[in-house]
Amino acid sequence: MSSLGQTQGSAVHDSAADVHNQENMLSRLRGVTKNRVENRENVNPKPGNRTVLGALGNNQRRQPVLRAAKQVSGPQIVACKSEEHGRSFGEKPSCKPPAFQIHVDEPDGASKKHSTQKAAMDCSPLTLNPTVTHLRQPLATIELPMEASFADSPMDMSVVEDEERQTNVNKVTEYSVEIHTHLREMELKSKPKGGYMKKQPDITNSMRAILVDWLVEVGEEYKLQNETLYLAVNYIDRFLSSMSVLRGKLQLVGTAAMLLASKFEEIYPPEVAEFVYITDDTYTKKQVLRMEHLVLTVLSFDLAAPTINQFLTQYFLQQPVSSKVESLSMFLGELSLIDCDPFLKYLPSQTAAAAFILANHTLAGGSWSKALVEMTGYTLKDLMPCVQDLHQTYLGAAQHTQQSVREKYKGSKYHEVSLIEPPEKLILN
Repeated sequence: MSSLGQTQGSAVHDSAADVHNQENMLSRLRGVTKNRVENRENVNPKPGNRTVLGALGNNQRRQPVLRAAKQVSGPQIVACKSEEHGRSFGEKPSCKPPAFQIHVDEPDGASKKHSTQKAAMDCSPLTLNPTVTHLRQPLATIELPMEASFADSPMDMSVVEDEERQTNVNKVTEYSVEIHTHLREMELKSKPKGGYMKKQPDITNSMRAILVDWLVEVGEEYKLQNETLYLAVNYIDRFLSSMSVLRGKLQLVGTAAMLLASKFEEIYPPEVAEFVYITDDTYTKKQVLRMEHLVLTVLSFDLAAPTINQFLTQYFLQQPVSSKVESLSMFLGELSLIDCDPFLKYLPSQTAAAAFILANHTLAGGSWSKALVEMTGYTLKDLMPCVQDLHQTYLGAAQHTQQSVREKYKGSKYHEVSLIEPPEKLILN
């Protein structure tokens, strides 16, 4: 009887231990599931060092890697009309100022456009416009003569003399004049306001410089095209020309602008989670996407903007120079992005011409050719104010607080042009 009691007691003890172990396992699984749910929104794409932006402050030098301050609460994107044009929406008179506030008048016909869009959305998706129905008809058969040849066609994939045919997609001489004229027309439409910083109540030129410097690092971290950086800065300046932004949301604006520029320019743009990651989780994925929508709305979804990089490409084709002169021109062009004063008052074509002139003079002793004068309509005398401003920036580049552009162009990819000493004086013919 004693052995039977011992056996039964041992069985009861083992059963209780099994139940206890199962409860512990369930609690651990619940904890893992809870952590997965909490962290599902922001997934870190890679374990490397984050290129994060430090706190934005007046004349504050940023260390190479600083952790951004966490936001206590999510950003409240409030679009308010100015006091002289109507009362504010979404805030009480005693509450803190909104993160984003419109400080320009709405264009005429905005309400009409809104009503037109609403009417278009109310239409039945099953109703087809007769014009669209006509366009959906199949094309007529194209008859080609027997002697037709595709030897000079871009679709020709044949091999010439055992070497692949190489074509410069930018060198289309028969359309170069039309391309340049179109870019000159578009740069006027996409130009930000030069004095917009005077209307910003909470941010300064130095804060914008910190933001652009950080975007240069982001572009290098994710191997983005230089054109993506130029577009992102253009979006930021155009957005700030129309909206007042608090300093705590300036990095969010820059992140959304870089995301949009990547989608527009890159073949494989970084994911939204990666842009959340590089902000050190200062903002959530939802906040970045909401800001992306706000930037698109303010820019009227017009993302095609001529940049300094595009005009430099046109100048290089018109007047061929060495690859080192090209790299130095690109370096000077990116230096002009850091400081909005004085370069926002110049057009991208003018700043690109100044960068080309200064680089060509520094390395080759050259200047502004007659061919470029005929193509652009700019004489050397017209460009001298911009050249002089860029020369002063070049002279002070080594002592500037923001050094990401100089670090970028120290590499062999760009022939280490940022290490070249600038000329002390400009004597141009």
